[in-house]
Amino acid sequence: MMRTMLALTCCCFLLTAKANAALPDTVEEQRLEAAWQLMPQVLSRFEPLVNNLRLELQHTETSHDLAPRLRQHGEQLWYQATYQARTNPNYDDRALYWARLMMTQSVRQWCASQSCSQLAILLEALELSSRGQLSIRFAKDSDVRILLTGFDPFLLDRNLNQSNPSGVTALMLDGWVFQQDGRQIEVQTAMIPVRFADFDQGMIEQLLRPLLQEQSVDLLLTVSMGREHFDLEHFPGRRRSAEAPDNLNVYTGGNADNPVLPLLDGKPLAGPEFVAYSLPYTAMMQAEGRFNINDNRSVTTLERGEFAAQSLAELADQTAVQGGGGYLSNEISYRSILLRDRYAPALPVGHIHTPRIAAFEPDTTAAIVGQIKAMIRLAVASTPAIAEPDSGK
Repeated sequence: MMRTMLALTCCCFLLTAKANAALPDTVEEQRLEAAWQLMPQVLSRFEPLVNNLRLELQHTETSHDLAPRLRQHGEQLWYQATYQARTNPNYDDRALYWARLMMTQSVRQWCASQSCSQLAILLEALELSSRGQLSIRFAKDSDVRILLTGFDPFLLDRNLNQSNPSGVTALMLDGWVFQQDGRQIEVQTAMIPVRFADFDQGMIEQLLRPLLQEQSVDLLLTVSMGREHFDLEHFPGRRRSAEAPDNLNVYTGGNADNPVLPLLDGKPLAGPEFVAYSLPYTAMMQAEGRFNINDNRSVTTLERGEFAAQSLAELADQTAVQGGGGYLSNEISYRSILLRDRYAPALPVGHIHTPRIAAFEPDTTAAIVGQIKAMIRLAVASTPAIAEPDSGK
């Protein structure tokens, strides 16, 4: 019976998609049809929430006051995704990603049918809320407040069913509260898109700047999928050099010979070529688990090529090619540390590259999440104030 229902759901969706084929879906949304065929059980997981949004749109004749309602739909999706991840863990972030795309596609199609002029505003309300970016609220009695970010699945044209351990970590740790050394520690999380345009338009600054200005967090961890083991990225670089596309199949044009600058507010991102993280990394590296945890000091510059840097002073006259890579994982680390240096210089901030997985590997992802939780506990325990990290610079 369940298999029949999934088949009917998939069929109905495909008919809708074909009927609206002339509408301008994004590259991400265009993958939905193939995704339904490959993994209907994943895409149907939050379909009731998607259908609720579609039903509301069918009875909406104007975009007036629609943005707040879309924000509610997005927050409900985020809440359901994080709640299920915590209470019935399947170590899978894909359903959230694809459900969000079904929602944005529905809004885009409704807006086209209504000739509305507020598409960007409507999509922003839905996007940010369904990523947890509008619901970061710490309890008043929490002594240590930790913000952790994860990324969407990416490189989907290689593996359409790809999962991202960093996204799973964000889903499972949102709202995690634990007691340690007589203190209450709380973790809040948010999800980040794998799209260059969102970074260029200032999404990271809009998310993090208020929290750092107001001293609202005591530890900031950005997380993404990386290499064979865990890498704590010591020296993020300013430029983009990865030749891989983002989730919209956009290429920056940067490479190892010509690394390019990201944008912010329409201008090249201002800052030094390299920054240094401020995590209590010597403590975090002791977290037990399946994988090694490396203090990754490897950088690549135009002048010297690849080498292990020992200090920022050593990098002062270098042009960044790669820090913790040359892609958006390196960039979120660079941008967050740049904000730390400006607004909260004592704040422990840094990036964790998780071990990579092929498509969907729940057992491996479970081990990754467990080891990140152990790193967080050690980071908190390493200093009573969680504000005096290793200098390491």
